[in-house]
Amino acid sequence: MSERESTEEHREPDADHLDDIADGCGCTEIWEHLSEEREANAD
Repeated sequence: MSERESTEEHREPDADHLDDIADGCGCTEIWEHLSEEREANAD
């Protein structure tokens, strides 16, 4: 495996949409946050 392939394979996913969520939140809190964000963007 080349160095380029290795770097691409281990790239961190974009998580900017989760910046406002406190560490330790569960699935429900994350789902609610994302739903509220989508609703606000729809207006």
